Amino acid sequence: MIGLYREGHSAVHRLPAGAKLASLLLVGLASPFLRSTVATTVALILVLAGYALARMPVRVLLQMVRPLLFVMVPLALFQTVVAGWQRAFVIVGVLVALVLLANLVTLTTRTSDLIDVVVRVCGPLRRVGVNPERVGLMLQLAIRAVPLVIDTGRRVREAQHARGLGASPRAFAVPLIVGALRRADAMGDALAARGFDD
Repeated sequence: MIGLYREGHSAVHRLPAGAKLASLLLVGLASPFLRSTVATTVALILVLAGYALARMPVRVLLQMVRPLLFVMVPLALFQTVVAGWQRAFVIVGVLVALVLLANLVTLTTRTSDLIDVVVRVCGPLRRVGVNPERVGLMLQLAIRAVPLVIDTGRRVREAQHARGLGASPRAFAVPLIVGALRRADAMGDALAARGFDD
């Protein structure tokens, strides 16, 4: 779900990447203080309003929510049994709001703009030996690795079905890990060939 930038000219798209990242950071820091169902509902409404302001189609929002169901539904059930439905609503609602807000940032901001902000923020750390450009490169490689791993997983799953292995976790995990390590080695070789081996 990273790097899903969608072209647009909305007010959210036009906001500077730094402002979006700062807002996301502030909301994340404030999220533990949301302890009522009313505040959680307001937070969810504001995030949904952000999607509307960004003119995101409803199907895009549904695509963001669907993967969350596998985690949030069991979590909601567990919290309802342990702490009651109000607490469950707050916990799950805050998590959903944070994930949707983070996705809204990636949907409306180019990855290169986000990385430029990180490089600028890391600029003062140059005095203590941190290379901001290397940090940006590392972040870019990490972001790029996500769809590569997802693609590897899709290929492994297709190979599983072709061989009739069903849903064996071991038959899925081993090729996925081996494939990811091979891609990492190839990426490391490419970086070393370009002088980034230190």
